[in-house]
Amino acid sequence: MDCVQRASGAASLTSLRVESRTSTPNFVSVRVSLAREWDSLRKPSLPFLSLSAYSLHDFNQLKFSLKVGVSTWIHDCKCQSRKIGIRNDHPQNADLPRFYSKKEKKPFPIPIVELRRAARERIKKLKGKPKTPTPPPRNGMLVKSLVPVAYEVLNARVKLINNLKKLMKVVPVLACKHCNEIHVGPTGHPFRSCRGLRAETRRGLHEWTTANVDDVFVPIEAYHLFDRLGRRISHEERFSIPRIPAIIELCIQAGVDLPDLHTKRRRRPVIRRGKNDIIDANEDDFPDDLDPYAKLRKSILVEIPDSEITSPVGSEEVALLAMETFEAWELVRQGTERLMRKYAVRVCGYCPEVHVGYSGHKAQNCGSHKHQQRNGQHGWQKAVLDDLVPPRYVWHVPENMFELQRELRNFYGQAPAVVELCVKGGMEVPEKYKPTMRLDIGIPTNLREAEMVV
Repeated sequence: MDCVQRASGAASLTSLRVESRTSTPNFVSVRVSLAREWDSLRKPSLPFLSLSAYSLHDFNQLKFSLKVGVSTWIHDCKCQSRKIGIRNDHPQNADLPRFYSKKEKKPFPIPIVELRRAARERIKKLKGKPKTPTPPPRNGMLVKSLVPVAYEVLNARVKLINNLKKLMKVVPVLACKHCNEIHVGPTGHPFRSCRGLRAETRRGLHEWTTANVDDVFVPIEAYHLFDRLGRRISHEERFSIPRIPAIIELCIQAGVDLPDLHTKRRRRPVIRRGKNDIIDANEDDFPDDLDPYAKLRKSILVEIPDSEITSPVGSEEVALLAMETFEAWELVRQGTERLMRKYAVRVCGYCPEVHVGYSGHKAQNCGSHKHQQRNGQHGWQKAVLDDLVPPRYVWHVPENMFELQRELRNFYGQAPAVVELCVKGGMEVPEKYKPTMRLDIGIPTNLREAEMVV
């Protein structure tokens, strides 16, 4: 997209050029070229571009302020052109999620250089000041404002699983026998993208079978910790400690009490004698049955067995079920993201292993690329939301189209499996997922039209 507007001047003009790139859909690059006759800029003709202040020094430096929308950038221009980044919150189209090979390490959410710079600034700011008390949850206590959020996330997860079981009886979902790719629709897509066992003999073609709930909503497991501030799990304890879904473990550490999964609750902050040396405070003056978070507890839903699942009847009931499923999906992701801001979650940079806690476990069970060089140890780093709740992107089948064509692959979009399942159930496409679904792209009717597209 190139938009060129020129201001009326005597001999020279001011041009504003906007360039949109598909690689970074959330940002737009703006190039502003300024002429030598600065008198023509005193009365700008652009409605959304204003120069609030300027100063000249031998026509070499100019300080000006650009106001685009609600954002303001101040730049020192030593040349006639300068590139400026403008944020676009509603991109028209977005790139499909990148596929990371097993030989690649996951990128850090925040670069190491930025983390070190922030640590130096934090140490410099706290130098000479008295130490402040450690806030929860680092001191062993719970964040009271997040206890109801933990119960909402846990109940939304149960509701999401129950609704997916009902919705998948109406909307067919297929899964490949050899890889982890799935497709929402009665027939699988024809793309040769299988990377499973003996994919070369099948030339990348998938062998489709009926999918289940775990294929759509991926269960990421983690070790259950009795004390989240206790010592790390050793390699010898890897089979004696139970493994549960990571979302449930995160909710337990945030305040959810489950009868079959016990955890340690403190009523007073811990006493830190060192970085890794803590002792529990004396709680003898508290009654044994005292629960400071009793008023924040909520009832917990139960998953419905597969034998008791009934399929919805009628298009209106299916559309309502699809809307409830999407709301539960959004609540799980938004609530999990809120909990992850306070309660640390680690992920291995080489494999999908997740650990809910400040430091990862010591189990040497990483089997990714070149794990022999690390003796099977995990490379722990900060986890992101997609590590705990994978979106599992699938190909989006446009309306009035039953099958996808192999030659028109570049014209199709993708969406998370849960979102695509809800859209096929009768729900309207959410605005949040429209950029990756590429709904505004015209799909050619045949291969000849596709070859004519520039």
